[in-house]
Amino acid sequence: MSISIHQASAPVFIQGLKGLKGVLTKAAALVEAKGWDPDALLKARLYPDMFPLIRQVQIATDFAKGGAARLAQAEVPAWDDVETSFEGLIARIDRAIAFVEGLDVAAFDGGEARDVQLVRRGETHTFNGLDYLQRQAMPNFFFHITTAYAILRHNGVEVGKRDFLGTA
Repeated sequence: MSISIHQASAPVFIQGLKGLKGVLTKAAALVEAKGWDPDALLKARLYPDMFPLIRQVQIATDFAKGGAARLAQAEVPAWDDVETSFEGLIARIDRAIAFVEGLDVAAFDGGEARDVQLVRRGETHTFNGLDYLQRQAMPNFFFHITTAYAILRHNGVEVGKRDFLGTA
């Protein structure tokens, strides 16, 4: 049995985003219940040279929508990074989920062999779709959702593996 590039990507992005939404929802509830300043969590980092929670979430959504779009030959939507609250981040995640769910499944056909080009720091890098998914999109997506989870857990938000997996 083989799986399609759509099956290997879109549902995984969606599940990860739903888990991220869940941990952010728990964080927002904790902030409210404790009367904390939301910025204490939203701007928290694991280490001074790492991005804060807000940016981790923005990048995770960028990899989900960008990864799925590139594999489906769709235009990657450009979103301004303007979120400053839990509500804004959750709305961004909802938009990313809706975008990935809205892509035409048939458009992914052949995506594993299709060239994907990325421009980074002025340099163009070309990957076949499968390499792009396995070596760029998925690792980066999971790095940023894991880091967001770790920031929240480190700061006292009671979340566990089920929350991270989005299956709780």
